Amino acid sequence: MCADSLLDIAMLHADNIITKAKEGDKKALNQLVSLWYKRIYNYALKYCGDPDTTDEVTQQTFIAMFRNIKNLKDADRFKSWLYRIATNYCYEESRKRQRNPTVPLTISRDDNESDGSDAIEAKGVFFNPEKKYNQLEIEGILLSSLGELNEGERTVVIMKEYEGLKFTEIAHVLDASENTVKTRLYRGLKNLKDILERKNITKETVHYEL
Repeated sequence: MCADSLLDIAMLHADNIITKAKEGDKKALNQLVSLWYKRIYNYALKYCGDPDTTDEVTQQTFIAMFRNIKNLKDADRFKSWLYRIATNYCYEESRKRQRNPTVPLTISRDDNESDGSDAIEAKGVFFNPEKKYNQLEIEGILLSSLGELNEGERTVVIMKEYEGLKFTEIAHVLDASENTVKTRLYRGLKNLKDILERKNITKETVHYEL
């Protein structure tokens, strides 16, 4: 049985795992980390934009989960509860960076690297270095563009468009009304579209529905 299948099965029994975790079961707590680590990491990466800060946010999120899950009253709210913790740490780290700005990481390439005209064949599949470089460059532009949105818009856009949370779940995370969430999403997507267009990036380029 593949790892994805095991993960799917575990998610189906998440309520039982959460109940055991609330009782202090260390195995259940570690299962929750395994189930949610990748999603929380990816969420934090899109919000923060750099791996070091993302690592810090992710680590602090699960430390807080370990310490406070016993106080979670409703297992059905675990998902929004965990995202709320991660969001608060994202906000905290973002504000730290605003007080102490650093030079952002950029993608670079040496002049003597391949220009991409020659594709490399690996395991029967042609890999084009230039195409991969362009993909990474676009991903970097998208992350930086998300970072130009205000705090509320960025959070909602990432949660809805990338993480697939429902409006009700986002409302629980942010302690806001669904109408407020929808308004922030509309404004956020519009502003993101404008930012990307100024950088000559279209939805066809990033394969992303704006």
